[in-house]
Amino acid sequence: MSTVRNHTPVSTGGRLGRPDQHPGRSDPAYLRRRDALAAPADAHRVGAPYPAVDYTEEEHRTWRAVHQALGPAHRAHACRAVLEAGEEAAIPGERIPQHAEVSVHLMARTGFAFTLAGGVVPNERFLGSMEHGYFHAVQFVRHPAVPLYTPEPDVLHDVFGHGVHLSCPRFAHLYRLIGRAANHVATEEALDVLSRVYWFTLEYGLITESGTPKAYGAALLSSYGEIAAHDRREVRELDLRTAAGTPYRISGYQPVLYAVRSLEHLEDTLGPFCEDFDDDTAHRLGIPALSRDRA
Repeated sequence: MSTVRNHTPVSTGGRLGRPDQHPGRSDPAYLRRRDALAAPADAHRVGAPYPAVDYTEEEHRTWRAVHQALGPAHRAHACRAVLEAGEEAAIPGERIPQHAEVSVHLMARTGFAFTLAGGVVPNERFLGSMEHGYFHAVQFVRHPAVPLYTPEPDVLHDVFGHGVHLSCPRFAHLYRLIGRAANHVATEEALDVLSRVYWFTLEYGLITESGTPKAYGAALLSSYGEIAAHDRREVRELDLRTAAGTPYRISGYQPVLYAVRSLEHLEDTLGPFCEDFDDDTAHRLGIPALSRDRA
């Protein structure tokens, strides 16, 4: 487990290294482009319109490469609910769609829309916006040298991962439940607990189907190498108290993931937890205070 815990893929062949060795963290030209596409988020008001991006052919090529790899990976390793949602989402494979283009479809299906992010968003804003049907998404593309893994959310993760979720009314309802819970608490500690629940369900959750863990979490759906890497991690049955006390890493494969027995099991577990969630939940359940590792 230590290798997974401390390292991240840094090459096309899947070689592991420190997160800061990933080419997306050290290529000056890539970082200039990434930062330019992220900059408009600094003054962005949730729900306000924002400019489209004139993507380069290289960026479209990266999108196509990942999309072509993820299609078969989803058919092999994603759960049935995700496969059905993916058919409804109808996200193009030959080019990077604009946020506004995808949002039109999401609004018609579930009432959700993308709102602009420049990177990791503070919990209060990120989680709370989901109650009102807004999901923070970035516009930049992962580094082309390692197209099948990114150490931070990119447009493919947000559009192809969360876009699939948010085209499905059942998944979209769970996003709103977490958003509503976030808007009913006042402390950073409570929001941090809720962020871990979100992380181990809607980002990295698994559903056991016919005895096999299948991915439904958006981070797994957008990570070719990680969606089926069961030999590199421990899979536990979901217990929200335990999951909320488990630290996670934004960069790198997760050493521990949690599986539910069905989408109904997820709804029956997450719904009551969010409805009862308040600033004292962590104390009542004995959930330790943890800080996220943002490396």
